[in-house]
Amino acid sequence: MKALALLSGGLDSILATKLILDQGIEVVAVKFILPVTSEKRDYAEEIAKKFGISLIQAEVGEEYLDVIRNPTYGYGSGMNPCIDCRIYMLREAKRIAKEVGAKFIVTGDVLGERPMSQHRKALELEEKEAGLENMILRPLSAKLLPETIPEREGWVDRSKLLAIRGRSRKPQIALAEKFGLHEDYPSPSGGCLLTYKEFASKVRDLFEHKEEATKRDVSLLKIGRHFRVASSKIIVGRNEEENKLLLELTKPLQGLRGRGAEPHSPEDYVFEVPGFGSPITILEGPKSKEAIELAAKLTARYSDAGAKEKAIQVEYGNGEKKARIIVSPLDENEVARLRI
Repeated sequence: MKALALLSGGLDSILATKLILDQGIEVVAVKFILPVTSEKRDYAEEIAKKFGISLIQAEVGEEYLDVIRNPTYGYGSGMNPCIDCRIYMLREAKRIAKEVGAKFIVTGDVLGERPMSQHRKALELEEKEAGLENMILRPLSAKLLPETIPEREGWVDRSKLLAIRGRSRKPQIALAEKFGLHEDYPSPSGGCLLTYKEFASKVRDLFEHKEEATKRDVSLLKIGRHFRVASSKIIVGRNEEENKLLLELTKPLQGLRGRGAEPHSPEDYVFEVPGFGSPITILEGPKSKEAIELAAKLTARYSDAGAKEKAIQVEYGNGEKKARIIVSPLDENEVARLRI
């Protein structure tokens, strides 16, 4: 008997996978790579190695952006289409399960943990829309939910499943301690960036100004400070790491490999204050005189020269050809007005 487990690397998905493995069931795990999550450590891969199971890293397609842009079941607190996102992943999981010969799907859902997507009706809706009615086993809350086909057919022992409910993580933390997994999962902070007000605003602005947005566009929203000038976008690096990433985006054969982004258009301008610690700034879209001047002023504002000089020379251009402009740093009111 084989099951396919949705293994995000979060505590709930880790424990759900462990509970099924402990029943002697073969598990193949799948982790969906989304452009709207932020993680510096791949817990799913680490856990898969620890458990000795195969892990499929499944990157969502460009069609995933339509789930964000036009959700059937609406948004949560930000731009997070939780139910639609879950349906999308379950449909993909159904396809993958068929490919690997898995008989049922395992998830880390906990009844009542997330107000939008993990109440009883939402769980039923998600599996119905995904064409997986009674085929999704949720080991952490199984005893609070109707019996599934895997339980009914005796593939899984229902008596060994749990009845966890609500938003407290104490039962899961205690279970992680019991299994010796207390150092193998991330803190509950993080996760989906669409729930964060600032990132949600950036996504909303992107969709308003770009009809054919790509995963690369969404991934880029994680980097730098973002400003809007009419149809132009200005992105200012916040630290050395982001400066390097933004510079990589200007190289024709490179880019954010592994971060879901493709190289920047060669038409984008790059701004920098020479001779001082300076952010890397990218100007996307139309290169109007106003947009160039504001990009230069923002670069000056966030450079080391910004606190010392009133007239600052900024270099800009695309490729080896550089122009220079002398500007004063943008004042705080203007920064706040332009910031997305």
